[in-house]
Amino acid sequence: MKNCVIVSAARTAIGSFNGALATTSAIDLGATVIKAALQRAQLDPQRVDEVIMGNVLQAGLGQNPARQALLKSGLAETVCGFTVNKVCGSGLKSVALAAQAILAGQAQALVAGGMET
Repeated sequence: MKNCVIVSAARTAIGSFNGALATTSAIDLGATVIKAALQRAQLDPQRVDEVIMGNVLQAGLGQNPARQALLKSGLAETVCGFTVNKVCGSGLKSVALAAQAILAGQAQALVAGGMET
């Protein structure tokens, strides 16, 4: 059986409702976190197979916020990405789906998490 490990973690600052980050989109926050997690892991972005990000409040963000965030983070256009909307469990479900992809042999390196604003 394959091993699956989390090699890095990152998060944005916690703000207050209508605070300093209120006008920052979830996509921009997600891109910042994706970039930081890859840097902390010292993982070559070329090795990323897919990005899975949870996002619940998607109104006004456009199609597939996870894909938008991965592109803004500097990952290649060839990297696939999809968004999970499972209300409060979206970020955790994203991590579980990434682990399943690795254990099933469908991918070797994924970025997974959640993004909201």
